[in-house]
Amino acid sequence: MCKVLIVHYSMYGHIYKMAEAVAEGVRAVAGCGAVIKKVPETLPSTVMEKMGALDAQKGMQHIPTATMDDLAEADAIIFGTPTRFGNMCGQMRQFLDASGGLWQKGDLVGKPGSVFTSSATQHGGQESTILSFHITLLHHGMVVVGLPYAFAGQMGISEVSGGSPYGASTIVGGQGERMPSDNELAGARFQGGHVARIALKLKNPTTQS
Repeated sequence: MCKVLIVHYSMYGHIYKMAEAVAEGVRAVAGCGAVIKKVPETLPSTVMEKMGALDAQKGMQHIPTATMDDLAEADAIIFGTPTRFGNMCGQMRQFLDASGGLWQKGDLVGKPGSVFTSSATQHGGQESTILSFHITLLHHGMVVVGLPYAFAGQMGISEVSGGSPYGASTIVGGQGERMPSDNELAGARFQGGHVARIALKLKNPTTQS
């Protein structure tokens, strides 16, 4: 079994919704399994309450927290983070900053790594968030995987939608009022399946898919 780990941070549930779709895409590939985990919260509950995020957090309490061992044991890792001023969120950054031991041992070298994201607005830094995230993956020696144009949903112009060749994404609105659209979820599923097939080939070079 090829194990694909989906590590994410979701404050209001948008990225978690995308993570579920990514996992569906992974599990649709024979021989691959998906595990969804979250990074630790760094904000105090008082701040989360002021941001109106506590109710959403209650709906995600069942998700286990990722550890460095989880990263080391996975065959591929797909990261999900909301955009914060064109970069990954602080919670994800702090989690990855603790991965120096993995870097020293080369535990992530050669593993597929991929990123999906969200932003409040259509041009809210989705692409820069994913591209800047790739720097960390490259320092770990990972094989960076995006969302190829084989996913035709990112070519359409009939609706406002996230998604780029760098990775799946969703637009959540200024108040977080918009959940991922069908097209955005389709992009996430495609990305999950794409990463899974690459991971499977790297794990079993003779596998045909």
